[in-house]
Amino acid sequence: DEDGDLAKARGCGVDLAFCPDAAAMYGAGAQTFVTVRELEQPMCGERRPGHFTGVATVVTKLFNLTRPHLAFFGEKDFQQLAIIRRLVRDLDFGIEVVGLPIVREPDGLAMSSRNVYLAPDHRRQALALSRGLAAAAAAVAAGERAAAALLAAARTPFTEAPDARLDYLELRGADDLAPLTRLDRRAVMAVAAFVGTTRLIDNRVLTP
Repeated sequence: DEDGDLAKARGCGVDLAFCPDAAAMYGAGAQTFVTVRELEQPMCGERRPGHFTGVATVVTKLFNLTRPHLAFFGEKDFQQLAIIRRLVRDLDFGIEVVGLPIVREPDGLAMSSRNVYLAPDHRRQALALSRGLAAAAAAVAAGERAAAALLAAARTPFTEAPDARLDYLELRGADDLAPLTRLDRRAVMAVAAFVGTTRLIDNRVLTP
């Protein structure tokens, strides 16, 4: 929604927006791509092959074209944020990547442009994602550290959401996205699920 996005940006005091079209960004016969090899592979990368190579490539091009000092990315797509931070570090861009906290509806559902596709009953069932993450966080607060138990707690709300189907639910290291069997360092519990036909993602950072 370019017009809507520009109106929001204008309302926040933005002076200039860079909005190239696809032809300007990708010349004919382009052969160069950027791959953040290991971080691209798990979770959403496993389900959407090539997606994060596209993200890393276009973000690299935008960084080269605009030379920002700061770049802001939402924490809701935690894997994307981890990939961009690694990209900036590995390629010596000298840009500070700032993660912006997940914004939630009053009932806890993570805000997303995809939420408009949810029918009223599916909107209610979509709360299984955030409630599952909250249940895992409560288990951590109660002293649980075993990944299997934390994941089981996060799955429980899905038993009351018949039209919600887990795509993945994983506990991984927050920095390297390595799979964890115990919460022994800062970690992220990440979830993706189809509610009806709408795919939603959410996550919560957990610390021992």
